[in-house]
Amino acid sequence: MKRKDSLFVIIFILICTILVVKQSRNTFIDLTNQYPYLMGFIKVAVLATMGELLASRISKGTYKINGIILKMIIWGLIGCSFVLVFKLFASGVIALQEDYLLPQISHHTFLGKLLFAFLTSTLMNLIFAPTFMAFHRITDTYIELGHGNLKQIASIKSEQVIKSIDWNHFIKFVVFKTIPFFWIPAHTVTFLLPEVYRVLVAALLSIVLGIILSLSKRQIKRL
Repeated sequence: MKRKDSLFVIIFILICTILVVKQSRNTFIDLTNQYPYLMGFIKVAVLATMGELLASRISKGTYKINGIILKMIIWGLIGCSFVLVFKLFASGVIALQEDYLLPQISHHTFLGKLLFAFLTSTLMNLIFAPTFMAFHRITDTYIELGHGNLKQIASIKSEQVIKSIDWNHFIKFVVFKTIPFFWIPAHTVTFLLPEVYRVLVAALLSIVLGIILSLSKRQIKRL
């Protein structure tokens, strides 16, 4: 294992340790409650970027990515949207269940909690996820075409970005396969957790998302 690989593993272990040690876990919970958007930005920016780096390491053999700071900022902004969207859909499902617009089982039972989690995950992934994924694909393409340079990125026309994206693959693989077979089940588990941990788990899942999106694009280039 190379030194950079060891450093990557150490950083990931340190992040996980924060949740294991009681004092740091309590601090994490307090900060999440007091500064939800800031913590959402930090958690997703760090962990999703680690996912991009890991995908690059697996597919290219290097952790070097052009425009990694810009990608990290984009992930952070997406993390802020997670804070809002998770609350929006969770509260929305409860309201719809109370108005008998969605099926409901007592939330005091495991089946009731599971049904709530499944409905929330399904609606969120069908309504929000495609837009979020398309936004991420577009921003990624801007950064890649501009080689991570802000001046070059600013000169890129939207038509060039749209033509550079394989929308056929995006719809068939990212939307039609990852959403029903991975994200809906994964986020069902997420919504079974206490609210304070949901964005964190989404950030951890973003490592998987980074790998899926990065490797899927490279797979197309080899076909």
